[in-house]
Amino acid sequence: MPHIKNALIRYRIIDRMLRNKYKPYPSKEALRTACEESLFGSESGAHICASTIEKDLFTMKMEHDAPIRYSKKNGGYFYEDPDFSINDVPLSEDELSSIRFAVSTLQQFREVPFFQQFGMAIDKIVDRVAVGDQSQEMSKYIQFESAVSTGGNEYLPTLLEGIQAQKRVWFMYTSFQQQQSKPRKVSPLFLKEYRNRWYLICFDLQKQDISTFALDRMSELQILDEAAQIPADFNATDYFRDAVGITAFKGAALRIVLKADAIAARYIETQAFHSSQKCLERNADFSVFELKILITEEFIRGLLGYAGEVEVLEPESLRLTMQARAQALIKLYQS
Repeated sequence: MPHIKNALIRYRIIDRMLRNKYKPYPSKEALRTACEESLFGSESGAHICASTIEKDLFTMKMEHDAPIRYSKKNGGYFYEDPDFSINDVPLSEDELSSIRFAVSTLQQFREVPFFQQFGMAIDKIVDRVAVGDQSQEMSKYIQFESAVSTGGNEYLPTLLEGIQAQKRVWFMYTSFQQQQSKPRKVSPLFLKEYRNRWYLICFDLQKQDISTFALDRMSELQILDEAAQIPADFNATDYFRDAVGITAFKGAALRIVLKADAIAARYIETQAFHSSQKCLERNADFSVFELKILITEEFIRGLLGYAGEVEVLEPESLRLTMQARAQALIKLYQS
C-alpha cells in the first residue's frame, strides 16, 4: 500500500509541474528532485532515481492517457493538451483500493474528540466511496459536487510542517493582477480553505504585515532553516471571526441589516452568510436579518447573487456600494 500511495503522489507532483505555465518544460531531473523533496524532504537521489520517474511518465501515459511529450528544443516535458490534468482522470482500481483503505482507517477515529469537528467531512468521504463501490453506472443516478482542478494542494503537508516547526518558507508567486512570478519569503501562520481552494495566511516579511496567498498560484515551495517571525497578537480564530470568505483585515465589524423577500429569506436562513446572523423580523412577505461582520468583497458578491431579492437597509455605505454595482450592471446590459 505505501508503494502505491507514493506512486500516486508522484503522479500528482509530476502533473502539477507539467501544468505550471510559469515554469514550463521541467526536465527529468527537476521532476525527480521535486518528487523526492516532497515525499522525503531531500534531493540526494537516495529514495527516488531517474528510472522511477521514467516509469511514472510511462505509466501516466499508458494507464491515465496523459498526453506527455518531450521537447528537445526546450529540454523538458510538457502536456500536448494544455488543459489536461490527471486529477480529472477516473481513478484506477489500485487507487480506489488505496482510498478505501485510507477511509476505513479514518472512519475508526471518527468519534475521537480531536476529529469530531471534521465529522461531516469524514461522512462525505465515506458516503462517496461507499456509493462509488456499488456500481460504475451509479453516475446515472447520483452526482457529487466536484471542484475544477486548481492545483496547489500538494503544498499542504509542506506548509503545515513549516507552521508547526515555526520556520519561514520561500516560494514563487504569481498574482492575478500582475501575472508575473515573484519570489516570496514569509512566516506561515495558518491554512484556510474557501470554496475548494486553499490559502496560506502568513506574516509577509517584505510588507511587515499579515498577507494571504493562494496555494494554486505558488511554485517551487521550500522550507527555510530560518525561524519564523510570528506576531504575538495573531490568533487565527480571532483573525477570521468577523470575516466572510478568505478576506480579513484590521478594523471593527459593522452592523449589517438585510431585508429579504420570502423565498430568498428561506435560503439565507438555511445557508447563513455568517455565524453572527440572526433574524430580527419574519412575516409572510419578507424577513429582516442582522449580521455583525467586516464588509468584504466575498460578502458583496454573495449579496449580488440574490439580485433584487435582498435589500441592504444598513449601513448607508454598503447601500451606496450596492447601488453602484447595480448601476454598473444596468449600464452593461443597456442596448
